[in-house]
Amino acid sequence: MTVVYSPLRLRFLGIAGASLCLSPLTVLAQSDTEQPVPGVDRLNPITVTATRAPRTADDTLASVTVIDEATIREQDPMDITDLLRGQPGVNVNANGSFGKTTGVSIRGAGNSGTLLMIDGIRLRSATAGGAAWQFFDPRMFERIEIVRGPAGSLYGADAVGGVVQLFTSEGEGGPSPSVTLGGGSFDTRRGSASLSGSEGGTRYHFAASHMKTDGIALREGGDKKGYDNTSALVRVSQELGDSARVGVLALRGRGNSEYIGGDNDYVQQVAGVYGELDINDNWSGRVTLSEARDELEDFSSFPGVFNTKTQTARLDNTLTLGNHQLIVGAEYAQDKVDSTTHYDTDSRDNTAVFAQGLLDFSPLTVQAALRHDDNEAYGNKLTGSLALGYDIDDNHTARASYGTAFRAPTFNELYYPGFANPDLDPETSKTYEVGLRGQYSTGYWDLAAYQTDVKKMIANEFIGGRYAPYNVNKARLRGVELGVGASVYDWDLRAALTWADPEDRATGKRLRREASQTLRLDADHSVGDWELGGSVIAENHRYEDADNNHRLGGYGLVDLRATWHFAPAWFARINVNNVFDKDYVTAYNTFDDYGYKNAGRSAMLSVGFDGR
Repeated sequence: MTVVYSPLRLRFLGIAGASLCLSPLTVLAQSDTEQPVPGVDRLNPITVTATRAPRTADDTLASVTVIDEATIREQDPMDITDLLRGQPGVNVNANGSFGKTTGVSIRGAGNSGTLLMIDGIRLRSATAGGAAWQFFDPRMFERIEIVRGPAGSLYGADAVGGVVQLFTSEGEGGPSPSVTLGGGSFDTRRGSASLSGSEGGTRYHFAASHMKTDGIALREGGDKKGYDNTSALVRVSQELGDSARVGVLALRGRGNSEYIGGDNDYVQQVAGVYGELDINDNWSGRVTLSEARDELEDFSSFPGVFNTKTQTARLDNTLTLGNHQLIVGAEYAQDKVDSTTHYDTDSRDNTAVFAQGLLDFSPLTVQAALRHDDNEAYGNKLTGSLALGYDIDDNHTARASYGTAFRAPTFNELYYPGFANPDLDPETSKTYEVGLRGQYSTGYWDLAAYQTDVKKMIANEFIGGRYAPYNVNKARLRGVELGVGASVYDWDLRAALTWADPEDRATGKRLRREASQTLRLDADHSVGDWELGGSVIAENHRYEDADNNHRLGGYGLVDLRATWHFAPAWFARINVNNVFDKDYVTAYNTFDDYGYKNAGRSAMLSVGFDGR
């Protein structure tokens, strides 16, 4: 049974959810003179993605969501997108559960307009565009930062809607091993292990995981489609005296995913080395060399190999002048495509220079950035941003910002034989945003309103008797987002509400696969040796097609979880997802007329040792 949530019903859920979480925050705001509670750093964490420099969430002047290590452990999801779904401004669509093609869209910018980074290394397919979100094991990561809004002046192409950055653990303290084994519904087996710590000037983290499942039937009456993933991670850093550091990172995931009509072998990999030097008290430099690989070999009636390798060299200089910081640098990147399909061009280079100023004139804060990209495929692009923040008092900050960004055409759009258009220009965007944040010792709320105008949108059209991608569309992406959090009486509470209007300006229709109203509630409670929690996610309808003729109903999900710490460092955990066994789809195959089913009710039981 598909549950359809009307706009009125979702508005009711949103008001109810906001009321539940804003009520305790009203009390917290009135009693903010009390001593901070343990875990308050979860409410105002240090972030780096929004500014490329450490800033607390209330100082970033951007719309930021941080999913910390405790949340990842408590929810222990099977898929990284289970953590992203329903967060402010975030839409997730998938061709079914367990390793099937998945798209993440921030503020309606689509998968190709949403940037994924892992420890500062960009990872995506240069042929298809966007990241393969379905192939990452959440247990490999310690923290997730979601930055909503244009970030082209910091990261270059494709950061139109925002950036998602996954962080691995650096290691700290004495040797800390962890081992977890589990299994559950759909004949799913899962195991992971890690060792982390630090000694002298050395910090280290090693991890490995394996997951295998028979999967589910992706369409009514179909066969189950399985999935497996094996991942390994190495991260080591070394202090060289008091003023220099070096480090190395390597993360690799590989496996196989079955789908209707075939299966594919995949590899997702990032590797990098860096060196940092404090030249003097006010000047530090960092050099990073990295490589990212997105590899796919498809076995179907149309088999093929589509591999992307991106190699990047980056130089950052940070100058500290009193309360101000200036960051200047340069970046060189090369995309290489290795495929059984003959592309007219199989590589492209990009050279960039950038500068950012973080200026503190308390109570006024100014953040400005400018970046110039020179790409051999589509020429020169200049992006910039300006953000102003004003501390109304010790607890409230108002902000306003303007930024530009662009999405680069993919290799498929530029060079795929018989289909491509080598004359394509990048999509360009301008975003205006205002926001207000309240930050207290035991809670926070963050409200943002934005509008993004996109020009030269790339769409597939019949023009002159030829079906190909063209720069023909314009879009207006606007919305309001609310994030709320509190830690009170051994409860950790989070709520996210989004109202969005992603509109094709030529037709007045909503952009495909974009929900316009979403709600997420997360609650976790500690009682003695137990941790109890649950999540509620609700989204309204979306459309599969650009003409909005094929409507995909909204849905609501409830997930429950419990962890028992039955001995020092030992635990047993059970997760029950989609408790009410809701049948829902977020993507549809219009050619063969079926929706891609997602997993119904499922349960996972895990037992582990965590010495961290």
